[in-house]
Amino acid sequence: MHFTKNDLKQTERIKRLNIVNSVAGVKPGNLIGTTSAAHGSNLAIFSSIVHLCSNPGLLGFLTRSTDADISHTYSNILENKCFTVNHIHENFIEQAHFTSAKFERGVSEFEHCSLTEEFLFDFPAPFVKESLFKIALRYVETVEVKSSGTCMVVGEIQHLIFPDECMAPSGMIDLALVQSVGIAGLNRYYSVKKMAEFPYARENNLPSFGK
Repeated sequence: MHFTKNDLKQTERIKRLNIVNSVAGVKPGNLIGTTSAAHGSNLAIFSSIVHLCSNPGLLGFLTRSTDADISHTYSNILENKCFTVNHIHENFIEQAHFTSAKFERGVSEFEHCSLTEEFLFDFPAPFVKESLFKIALRYVETVEVKSSGTCMVVGEIQHLIFPDECMAPSGMIDLALVQSVGIAGLNRYYSVKKMAEFPYARENNLPSFGK
């Protein structure tokens, strides 16, 4: 299979959407929880969350931010300056997926998708109770991506909550133990399985690779 830029441009819209959303491979599946004083809690599925920095602990995610179509998640973050990131696990993939439906403003995805909102540590944004791996973040900045009409929303980690047994003495976290899932494309979900672990790569410890 070979697609040129022109081939993609001429491909039917939904098929093109599926192709381009799949080529980046499997990405982490998360639910972002936010709240608004006027509209209550909101929950939305994202697969664009990335690590940006370890000190301070910064994560970012991509969202649409145009004035005409500002997302409920982003507008709540701008209002409240806080949000949560909750790993999706194998036992509630279906509920998580349907948070992507275009609910009206003020309609709770928690309620309609049978997920439980949970407030912890006096943090003003809701967590997903069903998630075993939860992250609380305070909004830091928005970085505009002009070429795609999106923006990178950056948050600083305030709280990390996950089972003790997931973390090795080195600090490495085994996501397979909590059955966190990945997403490829718009609607395909994959299990996370640890396949290998290697030392930090340096020129002087390269294996022979069979030479």
